Amino acid sequence: MSEFILEMRGITKEFPGVKALDNVNLKVREGEIHALCGENGAGKSTLMKVLSGVYPYGTYSGEILFKGEVCKFKNIKQSEELGIVIIHQELALIPYLSIAENIFLGNERAKKGIINWNETIVKTKELLQKVGLDESPHTLVGNLGVGKQQLVEIAKALSKEVKLLILDEPTAALNEDDSENLLNLLLEFKKQGMSAIIISHKLNEISKVADSITILRDGKTIETLDMKRDNVTEDRIIRGMVGRDLTNRYPVRNPKIGDVIFEVKDWNVYHPLHSERKVIDNVSIYIRKGEIVGIAGLMGAGRTELAMSVFGKSYGRKISGKVFKNGSEIDVSDVSKAIANGIAYVSEDRKGNGLILMEDIRKNITLSRLGKIAKKFVVDENKEIIEAERFRDQLKIKTPSVFQKTEALSGGNQQKVVLSKWIFAEPDILILDEPTRGIDVGAKYEIYTIIHQLAEEGKAILMISSELPEILGMCDRIYVMSEGRITGEVNRDEATQEKLMKLMTKTTVRRVV
Repeated sequence: MSEFILEMRGITKEFPGVKALDNVNLKVREGEIHALCGENGAGKSTLMKVLSGVYPYGTYSGEILFKGEVCKFKNIKQSEELGIVIIHQELALIPYLSIAENIFLGNERAKKGIINWNETIVKTKELLQKVGLDESPHTLVGNLGVGKQQLVEIAKALSKEVKLLILDEPTAALNEDDSENLLNLLLEFKKQGMSAIIISHKLNEISKVADSITILRDGKTIETLDMKRDNVTEDRIIRGMVGRDLTNRYPVRNPKIGDVIFEVKDWNVYHPLHSERKVIDNVSIYIRKGEIVGIAGLMGAGRTELAMSVFGKSYGRKISGKVFKNGSEIDVSDVSKAIANGIAYVSEDRKGNGLILMEDIRKNITLSRLGKIAKKFVVDENKEIIEAERFRDQLKIKTPSVFQKTEALSGGNQQKVVLSKWIFAEPDILILDEPTRGIDVGAKYEIYTIIHQLAEEGKAILMISSELPEILGMCDRIYVMSEGRITGEVNRDEATQEKLMKLMTKTTVRRVV
């Protein structure tokens, strides 16, 4: 019997105008964790969709062998019946159903069409114990944090007697503790003989759990590396992914910082549903022209809630405090007024809040300020195309046409469209919430370069990130939040991961000069 549980040979997949996969080969050994790396658009997710039957047999060329048998999956159900289960980056859970209902949805414990709820609950408890989730099977999934929802997805996969578990960016939305727990769980499954494929841009995580790595670039297999035998380093992985050495993760910058342009004073926000719960507690911050200011904090610290509440009060209730621009108080009571006052907000959820995925690139880019390309409330389509092409060229958006649907783009290129949309609005203050989440190192560098260019133009940048190296590498000054309060303010030349982490776990207001 072959040592490989999976072999994919010569897989080629084309879309109109694009060859997404070009003669790709992948081999996964029985009982190993195999990492799949590559830039956004390299073909990783497409390859896994071919494997799992999302793209059925006949829509691609090449051969799939699972446990030595040739497979021609027509749908996901057929691949799952053999034990191949994929967990996508966007979790496929229904928030209004319980954990038990979600785990066995489509795979019900039933006889003659009647669900056996006793068996369902017992099996759910067993699965939750396996993934280390101490929750009642009756708990609604919508009441769980993202980390726990990820564990529910894994429990759901285990309910299908999984033999090959595929995880697409499993820690992209998780904090450090939840990420660590998930990776340890994956290592535990490996001890039990389960095989896994993990797609991730977090190279430190790959180095921790992977036995082998296959690198894709531009839809082609570049190389497969054995983590122990080939002396694999992060630099070598990056070189394979981007086709060049990336000596500096962050572009060199000589900041030209001016006067204070934006200030938030004594800002208080209450939870939109639980009106007694204070989410933002007396926060005051300021940003100067040409300055990149970071906000660091653990998940739940209030970073996104602060950003959204300032941007047109799009989050929270009983909001109080004042916002100033160039020393004068401004009205940010709704989104249109915030935009009119030169504020832009790039959401952490680009697919849910940043883009209209079913619309083309052109319409997404011009959406934030249609008045610039309209006359008497009628959009000038020629102007719209010219503007979209300008941003396509300036931000290097990889697409055959500005008429392409935005959902067809890679994560990095979708993020460039979101940035284009808000740059088109000509803001003075840009709030960037997790601007590089789920993006590979090459695309990150391009996004960082764009952010530097905006600061060079005198824009004030407020940058929220869960990645401390990113905050340290990009920001001139850093505010630290914990439990809705500012617990510290650190200048770039004094900032370290240890100092920030100490402040991130504090609840007492403290200023570090």
